[in-house]
Amino acid sequence: MKNIFTKSILALGLMLCAFASFAQTKITGKVTDASTNEVMAGVNIMIRGKVTGTTTNLDGTFTLYTHAPLPFKLAISFVGYKTQEIAITDSQAKLDIAMTEQVTQGEEVVVSAARVEESVMKSPVTIEKIDIRSIQSNPSFNFLESLKYLKGIDYTTQSMSFTSINARGFNANGNNRLVQLVDGMDNQAPGTNFSVGTIVVTSDIDLASAEFLPGAASALYGPNALNGILLMNTKSPFLYKGLSANLKTGIMHERNRSQPNSSFYDFSMRWAQSFNDKFAMKVNFWYIGVPRDWAVSNTLNMNDGLTGKTNRMTDPNYNGVNVYGDEISQDLRSIADKMVAANLLPASSASLIPYGTLVSRTGYNELDLVKPEAKNIRTSVALHYRLTENIEAIGQFMYGTGTSVYMGTDRYSLNNFSGIQAKLELKGSNFYVRGYTTQERSGDTFATGVLAQLLNESWGGGSATWYPTYVGAYLNALQSGSIGINAHNVARGIADAGRPVAGSAVFNALTRDIKNVNIAATDNASYPYGGAHLFDKTNMYQLEGMYNFKNEIKFAEVIVGSNYRMYDLNSGGTFYPDKDGKGIQVNEWGAYLQATKSFFDEKLKIVASSRYDKNQNFEGQFSPRVAAVVSPWKEHSFRVSYQTGFRIPTIQSQYVDIKAPQAIVIGGLGNYATKYGLNSTTNPAYTVATVRALGTQIQERATALAPSIATGLQAEAQANPQAFANKYGVAPSAASIADLTTKLATQQGTQAALASGVLKPYEFKPYKPEIVQSYEIGYRGLIANALYIDASYYYNQFKNFAYQETLMQSTTGTPLGLLSEGTRQIYSMPASSQGKAVTEGFAAGVDYRLPKGFLIGGNVSYNSLKEFDQNIINQGGTAAFNTPKFKYSASIANRELGKSGIGFNVIWRYQDAFLWQSGIVAGYDSNATIVPAISTFDAQISKKISSLKSILKLGATNILGKSYFTAYGNPNVGSTYFLSLTFDELTK
Repeated sequence: MKNIFTKSILALGLMLCAFASFAQTKITGKVTDASTNEVMAGVNIMIRGKVTGTTTNLDGTFTLYTHAPLPFKLAISFVGYKTQEIAITDSQAKLDIAMTEQVTQGEEVVVSAARVEESVMKSPVTIEKIDIRSIQSNPSFNFLESLKYLKGIDYTTQSMSFTSINARGFNANGNNRLVQLVDGMDNQAPGTNFSVGTIVVTSDIDLASAEFLPGAASALYGPNALNGILLMNTKSPFLYKGLSANLKTGIMHERNRSQPNSSFYDFSMRWAQSFNDKFAMKVNFWYIGVPRDWAVSNTLNMNDGLTGKTNRMTDPNYNGVNVYGDEISQDLRSIADKMVAANLLPASSASLIPYGTLVSRTGYNELDLVKPEAKNIRTSVALHYRLTENIEAIGQFMYGTGTSVYMGTDRYSLNNFSGIQAKLELKGSNFYVRGYTTQERSGDTFATGVLAQLLNESWGGGSATWYPTYVGAYLNALQSGSIGINAHNVARGIADAGRPVAGSAVFNALTRDIKNVNIAATDNASYPYGGAHLFDKTNMYQLEGMYNFKNEIKFAEVIVGSNYRMYDLNSGGTFYPDKDGKGIQVNEWGAYLQATKSFFDEKLKIVASSRYDKNQNFEGQFSPRVAAVVSPWKEHSFRVSYQTGFRIPTIQSQYVDIKAPQAIVIGGLGNYATKYGLNSTTNPAYTVATVRALGTQIQERATALAPSIATGLQAEAQANPQAFANKYGVAPSAASIADLTTKLATQQGTQAALASGVLKPYEFKPYKPEIVQSYEIGYRGLIANALYIDASYYYNQFKNFAYQETLMQSTTGTPLGLLSEGTRQIYSMPASSQGKAVTEGFAAGVDYRLPKGFLIGGNVSYNSLKEFDQNIINQGGTAAFNTPKFKYSASIANRELGKSGIGFNVIWRYQDAFLWQSGIVAGYDSNATIVPAISTFDAQISKKISSLKSILKLGATNILGKSYFTAYGNPNVGSTYFLSLTFDELTK
């Protein structure tokens, strides 16, 4: 399949050389600001329906040559100004153009909603447009962070350099329910299936615009655009020429860190040049340096409902959120019984330890294991060539590398992680054909939780020695007069003797060795169960095209398109079963058709589309969409739409096979059930709910049996003490009789509970693509040329909803092993709901333009999980909606106070507290992981320095300084204060 892709790219490359054209008609002119009469540099001059165009020079003049037959229209545009159209009828035209400022919203042109140019006001779906001015004026320190200001957006912050976004529910770190495209290229890392923050996104100074569509967008954009799509368009070197650079530095403040204040640096540079408006190129460089990133410091005890009431000194079974290695837990009494069986402990001593006395290993804090830094280097080169006035060829290459962190089923340290994107594209005014590849390189990435567990197993004989040592020390402490937690603390201190101390030479050597061993390795004598290193060199290849029949079909605007994608997995057995050269390739393809027709003098617009997609592992999916826009008046429009979206399970959710601190994470295709014997008849897997039901029945039956058992034991002891001792291996006493009562009642209660059939094996069902049916209504309006309103309501109904199933399997081969953490294995796997999930919500935003350039605005959004498959909850699963019900935002801004060159922007944002459910806290109290409400004030003030062609900006986020976290296991985020200087040759 790679050969097919390579040949297709070569054929496309040959096509790029097959055209030639020479312009003859000459158009000259000058562009000025209508209000100030100042010349305007960098204004776009384009021929309608062509790719031909130019920009004005520093003195506002331009010259354009073309072969277009007369008459034709020129489109003159500049960010913040009204686009003008001028009819050209003279082959030697000379123009004087005065540009007027665009002071109202709704006039912006977007393409993402229907893949054709249209105004925001006429868009059939909810859409947010972010232009250069918005990017420059926002108070956040980069574009990705600024997306949280948009209505309806949810986000998670895992690092200064890693922010994930979502909309309309079911948020997650590394969200794969939303698609991000940069210049048409999907920038998800193909092996991990999510976009890795700033490592794979373009810099602010090369970003021309962005469009965000919340909700289903599969009808045009294919699989996985279930919750939305973000399209980022970089600046064309034909239209944005010259040198630009941005230098940003500042302070990060978070009061709970050991060093509350730390610095960060951000430098980006862009150079672009056009030669005779025929050939153009651009080069970009971007560096981010964060020597001390936001710190993770959540030490709440997951084994105590995350109440904060207990810690390692008060709970021997402590398991902290951001503490690793303490996930390993065993029942001390089970260890003691094994010691009795091995003649290492008398039975009378073992009886001093009650059943269910759980003890965890001593863990390490994240800062002991992960260097708290983030960095990013990104470079890109693009070559553009206008083959004719109708066709432009583009070659583009982007490379990014960096260090960050990601929280999934483990805390992954993305060390020297890198990504490559390369593209060849041929495009015209009514078509495009592109081929591109996205390639992931994991570098020195490692799993933090696995590292800590292996570190604990690498000294002193591991858990096989540590737990018996703990038992002996605990019993000695009891006999010496210590009681309760004090005896446990004494035992832990003795068992931990020789434990590598964080930062010591032994600790550093062990962690270095473990991080260098592949997590799936089985041939390392020192680490026979593998290390913590994650290897991934997965590539993704895509061919796609689109054609607009506007020149052939007049009664409606009809477009068609198709795509082919191939994943070439290469994880060396780390993530996928592709070890020893067993490569895995996954193919999928799709095609779509859309027709748009306007009626009644464009007061009614109907859009209908349908798409078909097929993945080799799943049945094909149809995605229809129909929408209508009613515009009774020019400044008001009403929209209604029905569309379907779907999500083909990600490559990870299909094939993953990796160990994590809480579980072995496996894919949903079914072959892993056989590999691990989860569907065996002798030792199958069970749901959490089934195991809990078994435990409850055992306890109830044991409680009921205990009185009669105790009476019988007392009678035996009184009748013949020696026979009692011979039979039970312990002399009769009140303590031994009580211990035997518990033991025998539990044994008999277990037999009775198992005989009742309460323990039912898990029934494996087909894993299917998730489907959503989405209904939406909305309104956009401009009142008195000053008040802009955009509001929408949606209702989503999900089928085959994808959720994580948690299964348990006994490691002893008997059902009783399911009841102890030390004798069961947890598996986490994706599954498809048999019921339905329903969500609904609304979003509304208003912007009001006041005199003298002041703009006030605000928005509110609401999202609710109305209905969810109760069977999932009953089996111990979770919905993982992970979305606050209400979010609010308010702002006041002025891009320029008078003619002073000074602008400002102040934004307040609030979101409700909400429940966070994810793999990192799976198996614990799923209703305790509450993310507290977040309220932030962000602000910036800027000064345009025309003599230096620069803008100086002073900004701050979370000015009030109250720290917050966006998801469980994620870092505490504090305040940032920064100073930014942006230079651009074209600055007025």
